[in-house]
Amino acid sequence: MSSKEKPTLGGTRIKTRKRNISAPLDPAAFSDAVVQVYLDNAGDLELVAKTIESADLNFSRYGDTFFEVVFTGARTQPGTIKPDEGELHPYSIIDCEPKREVILPSVIYIQKILRRKPFLIKNLENVMRRFLQSLELFEEDERKKLAIFTALAFSQKLSGLPPETVFQPLLKDNLVAKGIVLTFITEFFKEYLVDNSLDDLISILKRGKMDDNLLDFFPSGKRTPEAFSEHFTKEGLLLVVDYYEKKIFELKLKEMKSALTSQIAEDADVSEVIETVKQHVKDAKLPDVEVVRVLWDVMMDAVQWSGKNQQQNSNSALRQVKTWAALLNAFCTTGKLELELMYTVQVQCYEDAKLMKLFPEIIRSLYDQDVLAEDTILHWFRKGTNLKGRQSFVKALEPFVKWLEEAEEEE
Repeated sequence: MSSKEKPTLGGTRIKTRKRNISAPLDPAAFSDAVVQVYLDNAGDLELVAKTIESADLNFSRYGDTFFEVVFTGARTQPGTIKPDEGELHPYSIIDCEPKREVILPSVIYIQKILRRKPFLIKNLENVMRRFLQSLELFEEDERKKLAIFTALAFSQKLSGLPPETVFQPLLKDNLVAKGIVLTFITEFFKEYLVDNSLDDLISILKRGKMDDNLLDFFPSGKRTPEAFSEHFTKEGLLLVVDYYEKKIFELKLKEMKSALTSQIAEDADVSEVIETVKQHVKDAKLPDVEVVRVLWDVMMDAVQWSGKNQQQNSNSALRQVKTWAALLNAFCTTGKLELELMYTVQVQCYEDAKLMKLFPEIIRSLYDQDVLAEDTILHWFRKGTNLKGRQSFVKALEPFVKWLEEAEEEE
């Protein structure tokens, strides 16, 4: 019986399956290495940055640990702000003096690191979010240092740090209720406005979705415009107070305009509309001049400008004036307010092409409906100060003014 050799596959390599081998997680060793860099360079952040840039350290894995060392001098225990076992250095942000000139070098140092390792911005976000959500665990002066750092970070446009990372974590109910958030944000505003304008601050608040919710920084029992103004006035932040009061004013005007628009569109009774306006004026303490402007704007916005020629547009506008003359009369109670109405009509006719030629007809109609007095019209004609289209409007109104003057002489 002959023996046969087993067949083989010539030239074929048998590949063995390799196990996925990964280095064990060792944040402690990483933390100690970074701390040692600080200690070796005696906290000189320029030298620390250069050493860090050339160091063979796994930043992609231990980015959060790196920023814990930057902020607190060591890595922190999971879920806390307490230092974990291991090396500690005394040159952290938390350990320095709560002064902008002392903290600024740390911001610049982080900026240098982020330029070389931009992927670390996410780790910076993670650590800042965690620390801001844990503000109550820090001492008062430590919270102040964090506020100064945050303000300087935005002032220096720290690479890619999104405002929502800062503002949203602050809105934890327990932090807000204890007044911790208000203290933090006040310090933040003060420091940021040292080198930046109010417009820059508002831009950050808008990107952080906080410009319409500034009262959310206050404890629930103090969320009133009066409390806002009192607090920030006391802190010397009058620019913030002025901005907020202007915003509230614009919001209340908008609310009144919306209510009027609905009522006029529904052809509500004039007396009902007048009561609505009076209530808004009382509640919001709106100035009479602004009320007159809003009334005219809402009236004209409600006109159906479907006319194909000038006469149809004129008829629509004059019909609207006649319909709502009583509304204007109720609030144009002085010569000053009548003059303001004339200026409002003038500006609208100047800026809206379809109304350009209607100015004298509208003024005549307002006079016929007893909204504008003769003296007001003559004052505007002789001494009006608004220059928008004034030359052409004065010329267009000349025949009517001449008629008024002749009637005045006859009387």
